[in-house]
Amino acid sequence: MAWAIAVILVAVIAAVLIVSGLRRTLISDPLLAWYRRILPAMSQTEQEAIDAGTVWWDGELFSGNPDWAKLIALPQPKLTPEELAFLDNETEQLCDMASDWETSHVHLDLPPPVWHFIKDRGFLGMIIPKKYGGKEFSAYAHSQVVTKLSTRCGAAAVSVMVPNSLGPAELLVHYGTEEQKNHYLPRLAKGLEIPCFALTNPHAGSDAAAIPDVGIVCKGTWQGREIVGMRLTWDKRYITLGPVATLLGLAFRLYDPEHLLGGAEDAKEDLGITCALVPTGTPGVEIGRRHQPLNAVFQNGPTWGTDVFVPIEAIIGGPAMAGQGWRMLMESLASGRSISLPSTSCGCSKLAVRATGAYARVRTQFKTPIGKFEGIEEPLARMGGNLYMMEAARILTVSAVDLGEKPSVVSAIAKYHLTERSRKVVNDAMDILGGKGICLGPNNFMGRAYQQLPIAITVEGANILTRSLIIFGQGAIRCHPFVLAEINAARESDRAKASRDFDRALFGHLRFAIANGVRAFVMGLTGSHWVPLPQVAPETRRHFQKLTRFSAAFAFLADVSMLVLGAGLKRREKISARLGDVLSNLYLCSAALKRYEDQGRQAADLPLLEWSLWDAMFKTQNAIEGVISNYPSRVAAWLLARIIFPIGRPYVVPSDRLGHEVAKLLIAPSAARDRLTAGMHLPASESEPIGCLEAALEAAIKAEAIEQKIRVAQKAGRLQSEKAYDMAQAALEAGVISAGEHSALKRAARLRDEVIRVDDFPQDFGRSQMRRTDAESEYADHC
Repeated sequence: MAWAIAVILVAVIAAVLIVSGLRRTLISDPLLAWYRRILPAMSQTEQEAIDAGTVWWDGELFSGNPDWAKLIALPQPKLTPEELAFLDNETEQLCDMASDWETSHVHLDLPPPVWHFIKDRGFLGMIIPKKYGGKEFSAYAHSQVVTKLSTRCGAAAVSVMVPNSLGPAELLVHYGTEEQKNHYLPRLAKGLEIPCFALTNPHAGSDAAAIPDVGIVCKGTWQGREIVGMRLTWDKRYITLGPVATLLGLAFRLYDPEHLLGGAEDAKEDLGITCALVPTGTPGVEIGRRHQPLNAVFQNGPTWGTDVFVPIEAIIGGPAMAGQGWRMLMESLASGRSISLPSTSCGCSKLAVRATGAYARVRTQFKTPIGKFEGIEEPLARMGGNLYMMEAARILTVSAVDLGEKPSVVSAIAKYHLTERSRKVVNDAMDILGGKGICLGPNNFMGRAYQQLPIAITVEGANILTRSLIIFGQGAIRCHPFVLAEINAARESDRAKASRDFDRALFGHLRFAIANGVRAFVMGLTGSHWVPLPQVAPETRRHFQKLTRFSAAFAFLADVSMLVLGAGLKRREKISARLGDVLSNLYLCSAALKRYEDQGRQAADLPLLEWSLWDAMFKTQNAIEGVISNYPSRVAAWLLARIIFPIGRPYVVPSDRLGHEVAKLLIAPSAARDRLTAGMHLPASESEPIGCLEAALEAAIKAEAIEQKIRVAQKAGRLQSEKAYDMAQAALEAGVISAGEHSALKRAARLRDEVIRVDDFPQDFGRSQMRRTDAESEYADHC
């Protein structure tokens, strides 16, 4: 009897699950009704942000079973001959013309000849198509240019970066009318127009969709005739290139109270956020004085206007694009955010790693290069490992843009993590440099970068916001294979279609979550040793397998979090941030492994790869543990811990031995060191701080072998000099070293003294001299 009842129950359950109509009636439809009640309302701007961009490798990581063959098969970005020539010639020339110290202390701007060179050589038109006079460079070439400039002069890098990022040129290329493109793009490409884009309002920073700046559609007089136009009122700040801009890109909320743009009388008056182009010479446009962001001297400042009348054709894309500004910005942001700040972050980190590594070999204390002390090895290892992963993520992300992707989630990951890791790299560099780093002057290669790092942390989406709200918040909807389908079904007005779509998405979601939970548990028990993989390097095989395990664990944890916390997950920003950290680190590790494959599996680079992977995966493990330990349901937390870590945590911090191997790579010339810092500006002259460091490093290593010969002779009693500075001369006279070796020691000592020297100034820091020079220049110009 009991068996019969059991069989009947199983049959009933099977029927409910198998027969779609019955399943929808008894399970899916009631859950759909409940889901609609708890689903938080989504504004139009939130919806447009969700819909913007594309899902790329982030979707694979959310799947719980990444297709590694797909990642490895992605083409490695290459420069065209034209792009390479521009990088090796014009970009190098621009680096020679500008430096951080001169721009930030002497000129407080890029000097006029530098501005002329930037305009004349097409730096402002790298993203503009050739038919409009631009360079039409790839995203990779654009990134390489900005990266190289960032190793030399922050003001030059930003002044080139901004016109090629989110702004008038980018928006015109994708959304402008042919008339707008034909008029503005050739002028922008030639530098005849200097663009800026004004979005941030004093009352709407990170919440940019809440901008109170307005435009009112109305009739007015323009160039002697009555036309339909807009009266614009705005108050913007932090606008890069604003003080020197001739063309203002403006975001505002557009209203059409008289329905002059068409539509029924009952049509809505609030058309939404709109983007327009306003020449700064237009009557009523006000350009304020300059901001000074942490002693950075790239042009930045406020702009405002009250009831400024412009033609309706000023809307980018014409009147048809009225109210489409937020969608335009969200779709374009992914490309700009994938390139700009990741490139500047990698640039200043390359400078920090190469220069500080050389300094750590040249600078000695206790008769030993400081780079050989374990206390210095530790930050050097962090610097090298972080840069390896940063550069890998930069290149993988820009390659996505070149493949036609608009990776909204991936671009947020790249912006947040590369700027944060750059901050850590530069902080470590400053700790190693000590007094050399804190005394500003023309010989300080790190001070200005250190001062200005918070700017990158703040702009294009403040990092706190990006981590706590965007990466997982947007990723969970966009990248998850079923969540967006469930949301769309819940908002579907056709009842029958909503029932079918929700049922399909719900049960697909359940199968997906259960499968990932089982796989995460099994891989945790077995150490993921039997995860099948494509053809990868034997030395990286285990890393791919462990990443697969953590991808399954992440996907399962994300699903359980959405189930347990529901709509409240949006408000649990700390948990959302930790889930975002897991997704981000999986992406960064993928990029590092891809880089190792693309660069030909260089054995010398393996310490860099290993350190970066162990560090990132240890942080991933901690982030998962942070989510679980803060679950409101302790039962769910206990179960998750047993499923994800059934036999304990697999990762520890990178070993000291591994850190030692990384540090060694940074303090001696090698192909690995060159690959790590490839693409940076390396001046050859010893009068330049970096050129002097490069020469001093080579000289110091040669001198070390000679000094060892002298120490051996001392121990053998062949040298009797009591004064260290006489020892080299005594060794020469005793025949211990040759004249050439004696000259090498003198050269190493001279270069060492120059490297460790810090700058000093008159009592007024040279201000009176600068005033006299400026007065003389003005007099010469007048004459």
